[in-house]
Amino acid sequence: MSTSSNRQMKLAAYVMAGPVSGHHGGWRYPSAQHDILDVRFYQNIGRLLEDGKFDMMFVPDIQALPRRLGDSLASQLTHGALGALRLDPMLVLTAIAASTQRLGVAATISTSYFAPFHIARSLATLDHLSAGRAAWNIVTSFQDAEARNFGLKEQLSRDERYDRADEFVEVACKLWDSWHDDALMWDRATPQFADPSRVAPIDHHGRWFDVEGPLNVSRPPQGRPVFVQAGASERGKDFAAKWAEVIFVTHSSLASAQAFYQDIKERARSFGRDPDQVNVLLGMVPVVGETESIAKDKQALLDDLCDPEAGLSTLSYQLDVDLSPFPQDQVLPDLEVGGVQGHYREVAELTRKQNLSLREIGKRYGVGPLRDFNGTGGEVAGRMQEWFDARACDGFMVQMPYLPGGIEDFVRLVVPELQTRKVFRADYTGTTLREHLGLDRPAH
Repeated sequence: MSTSSNRQMKLAAYVMAGPVSGHHGGWRYPSAQHDILDVRFYQNIGRLLEDGKFDMMFVPDIQALPRRLGDSLASQLTHGALGALRLDPMLVLTAIAASTQRLGVAATISTSYFAPFHIARSLATLDHLSAGRAAWNIVTSFQDAEARNFGLKEQLSRDERYDRADEFVEVACKLWDSWHDDALMWDRATPQFADPSRVAPIDHHGRWFDVEGPLNVSRPPQGRPVFVQAGASERGKDFAAKWAEVIFVTHSSLASAQAFYQDIKERARSFGRDPDQVNVLLGMVPVVGETESIAKDKQALLDDLCDPEAGLSTLSYQLDVDLSPFPQDQVLPDLEVGGVQGHYREVAELTRKQNLSLREIGKRYGVGPLRDFNGTGGEVAGRMQEWFDARACDGFMVQMPYLPGGIEDFVRLVVPELQTRKVFRADYTGTTLREHLGLDRPAH
């Protein structure tokens, strides 16, 4: 694996195409912009991130408006929480790709509700139009509310969702490889637009999909988009270790982050992969100020704007457990969760360490992970380097507390400190997202 002296930190920005990205009080912050239905809002964010030399912008997505807390939409809509509004990430990222030159663009797309041909075609198109900057955050979805939006009564089981996802990704890769890299000829004189011997059907027949192919888009510039994943269950970690090139995680302690990091690298090796081709990015919500007191004042105001119900609403959705019947002044009970097991472990760890009540957990969850990453630019950069050097991560998924000001603060105050420490690039050295991340281009 790489040595500390030549490792370079990876930076991705978690930007929701909706009211909340990193902090549930962020949309209420006085300088937060509310232009989330205006394409120029996202194009400006893309340019800010590119000025900061970020590897990519990551847009999460879900396929329903959550109603898990008390079987009601009210908590989400009232508080502008996690899923109160979500624009289609592919459309948002296409607009961002058109207004940037180097920034990677990562779209969240579910394998449970779409078809491999559709997704392979869309992502190949995005990769071509962005000149090799596309990424796919592969999710399986887990809410029955999402299933009901697609004519189903309930979700598949966790194992079935991952079985389907495995075959889905396999089919997508076959479709991207249905064209050889040199298939397009563009020979006017012959004429020969494309070489038929270099394009072939895939004739896939499996448990979940029957797809003839070939794709009607030529092989993407990156060979295939970069794969992003955030599975934290045992099955999810195996799926990530098998396929993912970027893994997004959240942890409440350095020790738990280090344990996950070592575990996922070993799992990748067990699948015959080079662990250095798997980048673990740690979620953080930095609040940055010119001075420590300014940062503390920002944090206090943001936290005051976050209602505990907003955090509980999002946590109920992500755990797939209605938390409203439990006593709000008592600690989070031991639960069997059908949702994101990594989030459950994170809040369970916080509960044990700090003896937090459910109401306090709602407040804490609403203000985002890793509160220690707040302060001046130098303080935040120092803490990031500490976790990076301790092999807790390969970089960070920066969840901005409010937009666009949170990005402006981070790019202006933190990025120069990271560059001075020589753990982050001074400028882009490549053009594709794979080149930014140090990833090999898959052979045909």
